[in-house]
Amino acid sequence: MNKPLTPAQEEEAQQLAKGFAEAASEEFLKVARTLVGTETTALFGQTEFTIRDVLLRIGAKVYQQYLEQKKTATKAPA
Repeated sequence: MNKPLTPAQEEEAQQLAKGFAEAASEEFLKVARTLVGTETTALFGQTEFTIRDVLLRIGAKVYQQYLEQKKTATKAPA
């Protein structure tokens, strides 16, 4: 980030973060269940890849949600 956010931008960021957390709650629960259900000696390898896949899906979901919000802000096609 290059400069501090304005109060309005900070409020928007807080609202986005709340929405992102709600949208990704099932995926975070899957990560937690995977970690809890895995022996310490098996945390790397397939378990690591499984968790990375889930986190990448979360990232994609966040981008999609943000872009969909921005699409609705336009008034007319360019």
